[in-house]
Amino acid sequence: MMAAEDLPSEFDVVIVGTGLTESVVAAACSRVGRRVLHLDTRSYYASKWASFTFNALVSWIEERQASERTGGRPAPDRTHLLRDGEEPIWLRDADAASVRNLRVFCFAREEEERREGEREQEGEAHAESTVHQTSPGPSAAAGDFATLAEPVGALADGPPEDPTSGQDERSPDVGEERAPDGEESAEVGGEELTYAYLLKEGRRFNIDLASKLMYARGSLVDLLIKSNVSRYAEFKNVTRILTYRSGAVEQVPCSRADVFASRQLSMVEKRKLMRFLTSCLEEKEEPEAHAGGSYSEFLRERQLGDNLRHFLLHSIAMATEDTPTPAGLASTRHFLRCLGRYGNTPFLFPIYGLGEIPQCFCRMCAVFGGVYCLRHPVDCLLLDKSGDRCTALIDGGGRRIAAAHFVLEDGFLPQRAPSGGSISRGVLITDRSILAGDRHQVSLVTVPPAEAGLPAVRMVELSPATMTCAPGTYLVHLTCRSRLGSAYEDLAPTVDAVFRPARSPERDSRPAVLWAFYFNTDDGGETEGGRRPSDGGETEGESRPSNVYVCSGPDGELGHERAVRRAEAIFHKIVPDQDFCPAAPNPEDIVYDGGGGEDTAAEQQLQIEE
Repeated sequence: MMAAEDLPSEFDVVIVGTGLTESVVAAACSRVGRRVLHLDTRSYYASKWASFTFNALVSWIEERQASERTGGRPAPDRTHLLRDGEEPIWLRDADAASVRNLRVFCFAREEEERREGEREQEGEAHAESTVHQTSPGPSAAAGDFATLAEPVGALADGPPEDPTSGQDERSPDVGEERAPDGEESAEVGGEELTYAYLLKEGRRFNIDLASKLMYARGSLVDLLIKSNVSRYAEFKNVTRILTYRSGAVEQVPCSRADVFASRQLSMVEKRKLMRFLTSCLEEKEEPEAHAGGSYSEFLRERQLGDNLRHFLLHSIAMATEDTPTPAGLASTRHFLRCLGRYGNTPFLFPIYGLGEIPQCFCRMCAVFGGVYCLRHPVDCLLLDKSGDRCTALIDGGGRRIAAAHFVLEDGFLPQRAPSGGSISRGVLITDRSILAGDRHQVSLVTVPPAEAGLPAVRMVELSPATMTCAPGTYLVHLTCRSRLGSAYEDLAPTVDAVFRPARSPERDSRPAVLWAFYFNTDDGGETEGGRRPSDGGETEGESRPSNVYVCSGPDGELGHERAVRRAEAIFHKIVPDQDFCPAAPNPEDIVYDGGGGEDTAAEQQLQIEE
């Protein structure tokens, strides 16, 4: 980090935004010796990929709601900084249009309500004791604590450094929609799960704005291992693949052990499923022969029953009824090839939340000389009209910072209007898991659409073992492609079916929702009109200066393939003759040769042992 007034006036690469793609580009450029300045107008790392404590998220919601009401700050006059032949490209608030339709519900009781309820219960108990002259019985046992952690493995050998969420705890003062009174909230360790408890334990939450998982053989895991960035974080296996159908949550048999242990499948179904999965892995099924039909029809042609088609289509291929056969087979094969590398499912999740990953790459960039400035306003890029290149950036303090290349999060550019694609996101804090089992479970749940034309909903349920929620609670992320206009409209039917409000008069086995947050964000994999950007971030028909590269935010897919491909494509345009993110040296591999005399920093020569 560097104070804004101490910034040099020239760099090789200036990057605005600290999302995953921008952070990978920053780390890769810094690793090969380029001078990198990495800016963000926000006060936190990871941009749209960030993780927040509960208190910081409440404050962030309040800021976004205030921004919607007031709009962004007016553009200052920078004409006196322009040189002959230059014109400004004004930058905007990156979150202003991309995050919208925010709705917050609190179903946990307020502290005052809890105390009033206790007084009423005490009064009723006293009255009953007076009338019946009976002594009170033994008190109920306190609820069990959910343990905070269990042994987790890093992707590389050796103990990783302790990651932190990097977010500040802020004021929780924000208006929330309240549910009607009903039953009391659950307890943990004798303490009721009230809203006050969520605030008190707020720093134990790490709530992601983007909900994704890491494929065990995906491009992000490969990059983390190749670059040695994996030593900065720890990861936990996703332990269960679940699906919701016929009003119940079921476990999906996806590995050989799961298939033969499953009680949901008959012996005939088990043999059919194993034969089909084996043929997919051996690529005996040629997608070209079925290119004209859907994957659902293809599975039906293979005489797979309703059970198997449901599991394969929705939970393994994670496809829709209209997904073409080649795409469905490719998704199925990718799922199967990721099985067994780190656990019994294809997925990993970073301890402390997804926002840790961009911060890990920022750390690598800083180790190799990258300069970081958060809370740093940016006003405009300066375009040299004669050469169709940007020559400098003007920041909020009126400083001119020259660079050969500029990388920006797409929300900063005014010509990139909100995309035609939108993602509906929901975040729930619940009192227990949607499927009873080991309390350290991390689950991926698919909820197929209730009717044609509606999107499938993907849920990721995180336990306290992931360090993303407080003891006694679970964190549930819901994601789908928006179809009905707002995240609440898209996701509320699924939430109503699988969960119940904490103060609902209904008493059943469904988990109780203590707090809920819904919002829409742009789909980083789609652009207006349904056109998708190339790996370099450009959209067909879109023009921009030749040395300006754009990074989109999170897309609607489960993995990180598009973000990593885009980062690599941008890096090779900036540095075409260098390896992308070569391994950073381990501290024990560094040998300092003082060359005699005093061992000063200026005399040290860095050598890497092979």
